[in-house]
Amino acid sequence: MTVAALALALPRRTEDRLLADIVEHGHAIVARAATVSDLLDVLSEGTPDVVIAGAARDTLSAGLIAACDARGIRLIALAETDADRRHAVGLGLFEVLDASAAWSEIQSLIIGGIVIPSRIEDPSPPVAASRTGSARAGTARTGTARTGTVIAVWGPAGSPGRTTLAINIAAEIAAAGHTVVLADIDTYSGSVAPTLGMLDEAPGFAAACRLAGSDSLTRSELERIAQRYASPSGAFWVLTGIGRPSRWPELSGERVTRTIDALRHWVDYVVLDTGFSLESDEEISSDLFAPRRNAATLAGLRECDHVVACGLADPVGMSRFLRAWVDLAEVITTDRVSVVMNRVRSSAVGLDPRGQVVQALRRFGGIESAVLVPQDQQGADAAVLAGRTLRDAAPKSPARVRIRRFVRAELLPVPAQVITRRRGRVWWRRAETAS
Repeated sequence: MTVAALALALPRRTEDRLLADIVEHGHAIVARAATVSDLLDVLSEGTPDVVIAGAARDTLSAGLIAACDARGIRLIALAETDADRRHAVGLGLFEVLDASAAWSEIQSLIIGGIVIPSRIEDPSPPVAASRTGSARAGTARTGTARTGTVIAVWGPAGSPGRTTLAINIAAEIAAAGHTVVLADIDTYSGSVAPTLGMLDEAPGFAAACRLAGSDSLTRSELERIAQRYASPSGAFWVLTGIGRPSRWPELSGERVTRTIDALRHWVDYVVLDTGFSLESDEEISSDLFAPRRNAATLAGLRECDHVVACGLADPVGMSRFLRAWVDLAEVITTDRVSVVMNRVRSSAVGLDPRGQVVQALRRFGGIESAVLVPQDQQGADAAVLAGRTLRDAAPKSPARVRIRRFVRAELLPVPAQVITRRRGRVWWRRAETAS
């Protein structure tokens, strides 16, 4: 029997009901608390395996969730009312049970929280329990471990559309029937959460990095800290980014690398929304062991299987892109890079905008076969206003159509073509009869 050290912050009647089962199953109660502040003091003094708290506001807060994430502690909330449950879900905690739940239900979560594999390896495709629906089943893979494909979306400074492109790439891959997680690893201005209308009080990717740093990042933990973008045409997981840029030290290169490796074994495709800067901080710092602000972006680019480099299709945007293209070539080999130019329009570059953009990229960057996404301000505004993807908010958007074509042609495996036997045309002529 697995024994766990428990910290409790429950109403008296609930604690009394559970106490006999806790003792019978051999678990140890290391602390009791009445409020969130008391529970945080308990965590600062010791590290229980599991915290069982009431879902009310006086015993559950975003700070408590973040503290448990930082220490790799499983947090289980028991809700007495619908308001308590809404409070817990609003904070991003989805391991919420009714306060009257049988001990067997709580026990299953406790055991899942303290059995911690060092890596996430699952020979079967995951059917992840969605927070707002059921996830799509992953595609089967050969071998004993599932290894997903990692796609990093990068672009220079100046808002070239990294986040919009990353979100819609994830949406189109999910719509094709694959399991997907979109991770915001931008240490300067993470914006996936506000773009999709999600809460970012407890950043998902930062929590995953902390758990990875303590070898506690399991599949169940990923499903707990990730949020779910629900869509009838293809839902996907989201690990939101840091809301405050000052938290960038939490995303160290080693932690990001380990987190990406864990994500590979969780879903079919990992889409990374990276930062813009490729500067190696150690070149301007005398402390070689200090954290690096650009470490997350550099680790993401080096660990990924495919890079989508995007820029703005106007004179300023292309100038920035071509200068940064040189820096990108020093970090990775460009043979695994696809170039996407956003907001192609004649009002910015004159007549024949597509031809002018292609010619400029070829002449000054030696870039062939760039993907050109036309400007669709109306569709983009509709998606941001609704907190949805282009596929859901503006399915007929020309920008969405071009992104979908790019995803199907360059990012997804080409399906095996069905060979059909074509019946040849038979030419015949009535034989002439002898006269």
